[in-house]
Amino acid sequence: MSPEAPPARGRTLAAGERVLLVDRKDRRYLVTLHPGRSFQSHAGVIEHDSVIGRSEGEQVEAHQRDGRVTSSARYLVLRPTLADVVVGMPRGAQVIYPKDLGAILIAADIFPGARVLEAGVGSGALSMAMLRAGAVITGYELRADFAERARANVEAFLGPDQPYSVLERDVYLGIDADDLDRVVLDLAEPWQVVTHAERALSPGGIFLAYLPTINQTAELRGALEHSGFAMAETFEILRRTWHIEGRSVRPDHRMVAHTGFITFARLLAA
Repeated sequence: MSPEAPPARGRTLAAGERVLLVDRKDRRYLVTLHPGRSFQSHAGVIEHDSVIGRSEGEQVEAHQRDGRVTSSARYLVLRPTLADVVVGMPRGAQVIYPKDLGAILIAADIFPGARVLEAGVGSGALSMAMLRAGAVITGYELRADFAERARANVEAFLGPDQPYSVLERDVYLGIDADDLDRVVLDLAEPWQVVTHAERALSPGGIFLAYLPTINQTAELRGALEHSGFAMAETFEILRRTWHIEGRSVRPDHRMVAHTGFITFARLLAA
């Protein structure tokens, strides 16, 4: 959505928007509204025209092919949050999940106008989070299909007028920029980028990497120890929800535990 567009709050749902359909069992479906089209599920069919023009929080009814409507075939309609989009959007690479996105924004201290080099943009989930925080992003991505997918996902959720460019480049070979505020990496060997980031970042700038294994993380920490970076820190986020129903209050039996390690450090003046 462009900066000139009116805020979503209070507007009725319009053609071209993504909406979230939630059934009675909390199953969620991302749907882009188009006049004349329909959404089909096990519960029946919802005409897009029956959703366009409604307000968020309303319920719509699905009908069977014979026209029957049952009370169990009702869907709650909402605009999706960023977390909903990240989990449900088309992807070419594994996405960084919502529980880690918020932690990365804080650890990297992403602020409005921050000049960010992001490498390994994947499906664009982290890009969307940083753009919403006001960053200006240049992305490096080796695979053309991933680069195109990231651009498409960002445009679908935030609109076309974003300070976002994705170049098909190998960050291991260098960073063609200087005076950057942040370097944020989601790739297999970020230690190869440490020296490039030292040259590209302004003093006080932050280097952050997201890695799935502790062996990779140890390799990165070793490289940071022999660089111009300091104050390195590594952590992970574990998310446990709770079952709360009447007097039955307990942790849920399943939780989203390890997904990745987040490591960040600050660049010192020469």
